[in-house]
Amino acid sequence: MSFRFAALGSGSKGNCLVAEAGAHGTITRVLLDCGLAPRETERRLARLGLAPADLQGILITHEHDDHAGQAYPFAQKHGLPVWLTYGTQAALAAAGKPPGDVRTRTIDGRNAFAIDGLQVQPYTVPHDAREPVQYVLSDGAFRLGVLTDIGASTAHVEATLSGCDALVLETNHDADLLWGGDYPKWLKERIAGPFGHLSNGQAEALLAALDRSRLQHVIAAHLSQQNNQSALARAALARAMGCAADWIGVSTQEDGFDWRELKQGR
Repeated sequence: MSFRFAALGSGSKGNCLVAEAGAHGTITRVLLDCGLAPRETERRLARLGLAPADLQGILITHEHDDHAGQAYPFAQKHGLPVWLTYGTQAALAAAGKPPGDVRTRTIDGRNAFAIDGLQVQPYTVPHDAREPVQYVLSDGAFRLGVLTDIGASTAHVEATLSGCDALVLETNHDADLLWGGDYPKWLKERIAGPFGHLSNGQAEALLAALDRSRLQHVIAAHLSQQNNQSALARAALARAMGCAADWIGVSTQEDGFDWRELKQGR
């Protein structure tokens, strides 16, 4: 048995993560979000040694273009099902992006479900979208928690992410860089607000509140290219982990991050 995960890209220009679990010809692979153009998604999958035919489907967190904007075109091109909440599907349709003949699977943000050998636990988050969720993925032995778009932590989020073996965690902005930057005031307020995105300091506090005893990988994700720096994000999460900054991974817009494997006895 094995469990590994990688990112194709992370940031405001497009998000996409792939998780893989199983062994001996029964491997399950899913995309989590699909905000990159189909050809670019194909190119970046190939960089990881994968093709669209290797996938069982796409999980969507919410309707914003950098997460869901290319999900239906990619799914239609490759005959893949898409799992998303009713609110996300309605918001995409209202934005002129109906699913067409894509096989959609409506999920409840409170109920777990299975995609072949992968257990999927959606969980609700505060974000400025219609019915946003994030996900914990598990093969029964390991748990990968993903949290990339949230304005403020909640007790529910912390309970859900405690005890994970790997965590991909939003570190969107450095507060000083954001407020001292060139964005208009309304946009700064949206980003820093309770339905926006986590700052490095907020991500540090969230991570510190979790049961971190099983964590093998912590990845800083969804960094603003204008309002953050990898070194600042790494330092914040390293403080919470009590580890060296270079142990913290970073998911970038252009490269995402390469395969990370979860192993027993770590």
